[in-house]
Amino acid sequence: MAANLVNVESISKVYGTRALLDGVSLGVNEGDRIGVVGRNGDGKTTLIRMLARLEDADTGRVTHAGGLRSGVLTQHDSLDPQATVRHEVLGDMADHEWAGDARVRDILTGLFGGLDMPGFPQGLDTVIGPLSGGERRRIALAQLLIAEQDLIVLDEPTNHLDVEGISWLARHLRARRSALVVVTHDRWFLDQVCTRMWDVQRGTVYEYEGGYSDYVFARAERERIAATEEAKRQNLVRKELAWLRRGAPARTSKPRFRVEAANELIADVPPPRDTAELMKFAGSRLGKTVFDLEDVTVQAGDKILLKHLTWQLGPGDRIGLVGVNGAGKTSLLRALAEAARTGGEAQPAAGAVKVGRTVRLAYLSQEVAELNPNWRVLEAVQQVRERVDLGKGREMTAGQLCEKFGFTKEKQWTPVGDLSGGERRRLQILRLLMDEPNVLFLDEPTNDLDIETLTQLEDLLDGWPGSMVVISHDRFFVERTTDRVFALLGDATLRMLPRGIDEYLERRERMREQARPAAPAAAAAAPAKQQKSGGELRAAQKELTKLERRLDKVSEQEAKLHAQMAEHATDFTKVAELDAKLRELAGEREELEMLWLELAEDV
Repeated sequence: MAANLVNVESISKVYGTRALLDGVSLGVNEGDRIGVVGRNGDGKTTLIRMLARLEDADTGRVTHAGGLRSGVLTQHDSLDPQATVRHEVLGDMADHEWAGDARVRDILTGLFGGLDMPGFPQGLDTVIGPLSGGERRRIALAQLLIAEQDLIVLDEPTNHLDVEGISWLARHLRARRSALVVVTHDRWFLDQVCTRMWDVQRGTVYEYEGGYSDYVFARAERERIAATEEAKRQNLVRKELAWLRRGAPARTSKPRFRVEAANELIADVPPPRDTAELMKFAGSRLGKTVFDLEDVTVQAGDKILLKHLTWQLGPGDRIGLVGVNGAGKTSLLRALAEAARTGGEAQPAAGAVKVGRTVRLAYLSQEVAELNPNWRVLEAVQQVRERVDLGKGREMTAGQLCEKFGFTKEKQWTPVGDLSGGERRRLQILRLLMDEPNVLFLDEPTNDLDIETLTQLEDLLDGWPGSMVVISHDRFFVERTTDRVFALLGDATLRMLPRGIDEYLERRERMREQARPAAPAAAAAAPAKQQKSGGELRAAQKELTKLERRLDKVSEQEAKLHAQMAEHATDFTKVAELDAKLRELAGEREELEMLWLELAEDV
């Protein structure tokens, strides 16, 4: 039986007149990987801060196991601005010590793109003070992950990470033995990493087994059981669908009646998105041309981000844009937005951008626009428009759209100046949609939004008839709201990826392998070695090649074991057996990487 690491007994926390948590009891055991979800302001961060003993409960108690080693990533780091990255992340470790540790190398490469820390002016010796919030957050995360921990507590760890970084972090946390408690709105990440879920709602925490997908099904069932008579039809639909999922097709005449009854109940429920209808409607609103780019060059200062780009955004296109940080995703949208704002007069450094005559563009940037702090929420929305046509015959008043986005009737009278960062982001999106645009550019729209608000936004976008480009590190959101994915891989080109984000991650992995250095930067600090003969160098190179082939095979075996673990997820004996094999392979991979590192220094 897994040992208990943290025990939470009947804790309560009140802010003002509002009880955030009321008599909550929970436990964290060895091997647990727990995802914490809930609406903004419902107490997720407060809960994990009390769990980590960073904040006291009003009543109740939190008990840690003796000698518990725990690490916490909060939303505000405590890094020394005068210190270097090396000092904060690696401490007193010598170059040969950390360079010889496969785990440290993996963390530095996964979070910073390489041991030479590309993007940091002096690499590891960069002073922290002038760095951006995103860079500081990655440093704090690296510092935490390099240390040995029994329990890791993370508050929004995927903020400021790109798709590639999030994918790496998910793999890393799955492979660790540490218990994990994580607050995040990234649903793909929750599904990849977590084995349990805590849902914080109205002072209570509901527990569920499994990842995000399992939680969605279980929560729907819990709400069905607790629902009132007014929601009877919806509850019955969920019940019948759950029954169908249990294997109705394998049964005979009596179940046949149940299948037909369920089908009648859901006959009027449309698919999430009717692409053909939306394309047709978008064409009638936009005409044939939205944005046509011919041999375009996009620059940021003197740096060329894209060159010789010929591309078209057509009516009804829903595009997801992914790429490494600094590759030019935001710069591309800004260039298109500037061309649209000036009626095609403002053009990029080279080439031409043609803008359709009927284009009404709404651009959600990463910066939250400043609004009059004395306006009420409803007033801020009504300043744009009283009613909005969301397409497919869906018309809403400003108040109705506010409610759909989580602003209750009482909250609609809150001054804008009193809103949280997440609520201001929601208001920013609301005001854009109220202006009835037919082209949407969304740059990191999921920042600061809770999962419930994201779901509402996705539902609105499902029926929105127009062209859309989405930049987001939230893989779930990109795959849910767009039809095609394009990538900027840092080579000044834009590529369409038929297999989406999976293909993007594969391409990035191949690019890293091709760019693999002959030896890590730390090797430069090693004393000079005796020059080897040509024969010895050829033998060392041959051995390197053999090691690389073996490393590739180990990676393939690890991938197969992960697939088998997913296939046998309910067979705990089988999963334990596969997990043991996976750990053996991880040990072998570390040994091979050490040998490769030693040989690479001689070649």
